[in-house]
Amino acid sequence: MYRIKIYSPGKTKAKFIQEGLNHYLKISSSFAKIELIELKKGQGEKQRVIQEESEEILNNIDGDFILLHTEGIMMDSMEFAKMIKDKSTYQFVIGGVYGVNDKVLNSASMRISLSKLTFTHELSRLLLLEQIYRAVTIIHGKKYHY
Repeated sequence: MYRIKIYSPGKTKAKFIQEGLNHYLKISSSFAKIELIELKKGQGEKQRVIQEESEEILNNIDGDFILLHTEGIMMDSMEFAKMIKDKSTYQFVIGGVYGVNDKVLNSASMRISLSKLTFTHELSRLLLLEQIYRAVTIIHGKKYHY
């Protein structure tokens, strides 16, 4: 069973996204134990928000983590599944509305991008969770991907 933690600042406010998150958490539960960890959201001007949220991320992360970032490597679902298959434990970080500081960028063991498009951090949670579900179904030979 895979153990996956997804860290991001702020709460999921959009009802349809929360419903999607709940759906993927439920259907993933036979393959993976996934925790969505909502960190404290920064307050104030942009640089202060980035600093506060980045400190919050680094204070909560334990060990290696993968950062979702616009300049990260892009992979298809099969490549993502191959990556997931390599280890049983993962930590993913999704930055807040303004992103993260250089310390978080440089601390990440890997940076991946979901797309060349930019998504809200709430929607990124849902997209990442769907791709994790897709990956574990690929690994276990289920038909979801096809």
